[in-house]
Amino acid sequence: MRFKIALLAAAAVLSPTLVQAQTAPAPAAPKAPAKDAPTAVEGVTITSDSTAMRASIDRRSYSVANDLSAKTGSVADALRNIPSVEVDVQGNVSLRGDSNVTIMIDGKPSSQFTGEGKGDALQSMPADQIDRVEVMTNPSAAYRPDGTAGIINLITKKTQKPGTSGTARFNVDTLGRHNGGISATRRAGKLTLTGDASYRHEKQEGRQLIERSTLDAASGGYRASTQASDADNTGGMTNLRGALDYDLDKSNRLSGELRFRRMDFNSDVQETYAARDASGAPSRAYVRDLLGEMRRDTGAASADWRRQFKGADHTLTTHVEYEITDFTRDFDALTRNTPGVDQYERVGMDVFQNRANLKVDYSKPLPKDVKLKTGLDFELASNAYKNRGASGPTAGGLIVDPNRTNVYDYDQDVYAAYVTYERPFGDFTVQGGLRAEQVRINVNDVTHGATGRNDYFRVYPTLHTGYTLSQNQTLSANYSRRVQRPGAQDLHPYRVYLDPFNYRQGNPNLKPQITDSYELGWQYRKGQAYYLATAYFRDTRDSVTDVVSDLGGGVFLTSKANLGKSRAGGLELVANGRLSPKLTYNLSGNLFWNEIDAANLGFSGARSGTALSGRANLNWQATPKDFFQLNAFTSGKRLTPQGYREPFKMVNLGYRRKVNDKLSFVMTAQDVLDDFREVTVIDTPALRDRARRSANVRSVFFGFSYAFGAGKPRPEQFDFNAGGPG
Repeated sequence: MRFKIALLAAAAVLSPTLVQAQTAPAPAAPKAPAKDAPTAVEGVTITSDSTAMRASIDRRSYSVANDLSAKTGSVADALRNIPSVEVDVQGNVSLRGDSNVTIMIDGKPSSQFTGEGKGDALQSMPADQIDRVEVMTNPSAAYRPDGTAGIINLITKKTQKPGTSGTARFNVDTLGRHNGGISATRRAGKLTLTGDASYRHEKQEGRQLIERSTLDAASGGYRASTQASDADNTGGMTNLRGALDYDLDKSNRLSGELRFRRMDFNSDVQETYAARDASGAPSRAYVRDLLGEMRRDTGAASADWRRQFKGADHTLTTHVEYEITDFTRDFDALTRNTPGVDQYERVGMDVFQNRANLKVDYSKPLPKDVKLKTGLDFELASNAYKNRGASGPTAGGLIVDPNRTNVYDYDQDVYAAYVTYERPFGDFTVQGGLRAEQVRINVNDVTHGATGRNDYFRVYPTLHTGYTLSQNQTLSANYSRRVQRPGAQDLHPYRVYLDPFNYRQGNPNLKPQITDSYELGWQYRKGQAYYLATAYFRDTRDSVTDVVSDLGGGVFLTSKANLGKSRAGGLELVANGRLSPKLTYNLSGNLFWNEIDAANLGFSGARSGTALSGRANLNWQATPKDFFQLNAFTSGKRLTPQGYREPFKMVNLGYRRKVNDKLSFVMTAQDVLDDFREVTVIDTPALRDRARRSANVRSVFFGFSYAFGAGKPRPEQFDFNAGGPG
């Protein structure tokens, strides 16, 4: 009892100014694991009173059914309430301080969550079709090793009720944003048809202020500049999906799915820039007006065959998928220079990506409760990039600029095989895994006639162990080797034009970043009380990071580089429980430490720092039909290779009124204190930079959902652990 009280107090200390919430459910039988999920080590699996929170040896799964922000907000909003996850103001996701995260949908990767546009996709995609979120900081060998921080797997909603049923929903906020959609299922005999369509309209207002000083070697003073921008983005995202399942017999099921997502935005941006020389005298200024368009279409088709052999967990599954992404971005700009003449610009970028995937998984139980799983995973991906640029003194006199025009192709094929072997020894369970991958990369700078190729073979071991102390307590220890492969643009040495004083360039000499990740965990559950403590450590070599350098004349270049080494570790604590029959709480915290070898970034040696993050939740089921929710989180100061990121936080409120089993109304207030913003600082001997970014996150949403069709609607389960570790 004393230890539980101490853990509760420690979690409270690690969760400053926080609160997030959800209500306790009636006990329910656990669901079967997802059909494409690797087998969990049963000896140490902990399941909550309902299916809301599931913890196994290699993952934690959190329902978002009762997270009110997930009903009215985006996927980024829902992820902000998930354990170990942080989402900044630009939609960038990190796990335990590491932004190298792989995001999947239903266990499958997607091109929309790669590259520079993944933050936009997360902030635009509606969360109301997400059933739960799986967090895997040390995935088994059955999953790809991409993403040194681990995997976030978004599990979409699925219905198993006979007959025809569905849900319609609509939400609108005080800033003119709205979203809505409809989902339906038809199940008759051996055939099940499902489909959903949704649209989210966004009005995003972004503000950025960059204050920068660079060393003047001749005088020893600093040249100062200020760049401010106001951006108004208007557009939306359309999601369409249709799927079928057909049972040939009791042992064989065929499945197919079609998906389409479109993200379409128009932008109106104004930038102002002013610079002074080392003596403090004005040297350069401009005002720049931009009008832009961006569209991203992603379509995919997939087919699955599942064969159930005699005996539990004896299965063969085959998955085939083809995905196409078509991305276009264009903008026209007028720059009024002081001193100098006006300049007109037209800049664009086209990206076409296609990805084919074949995955085969075979699982077989062996004597003495041994479980063997093996499989193949082949992925072939190609990327075609085209940069376009023209400038001139008038809008009608634009001339193609060869320095802004480039065609670049990048192909990456990965051929992988894996095996996992699991065996219990009384209360002790061991699962070992090994994944072998052959990677082939071809690059072709068509414009400059430069080609290159890189082939390499590597293996990635994993080890998961669990020990059952009692019916309520378990211990776990696990290890995995992860990789962060440079992206297509990361390797391309072409300088991409961003604005008159900022360029981005890839580095063809980048090596993959390798991380060895270790964890020790303790879990306790009794009734509706749940406690967790996890210690973790990551040892990384060839860390890939952004590096900002001064090209002279006030022009800066952001490129990629491999650091020598970096290390990170920390302690996560969580304490959940019930304060009264109608009031529940969740406290969590993360004490994070990292050390960076910054000797090649202008520093004398290694840099290190600590950060304190956390979240807290409070739920009040005032009446059987009235539910109130308060949630908040904070992220502490975080060290970066050339500086640091300042803390950020957010507080949200929610209310739901259940009219009957089919109709409910919801209201959410997001960022009620209006203090969600991001500040990043670069502080080197030659460069000082402070960038402040904010957006119109603060708003109030009003909405409803209505269930229709046969059968009783599935009750919304309370996610007792939605706050989880910070």
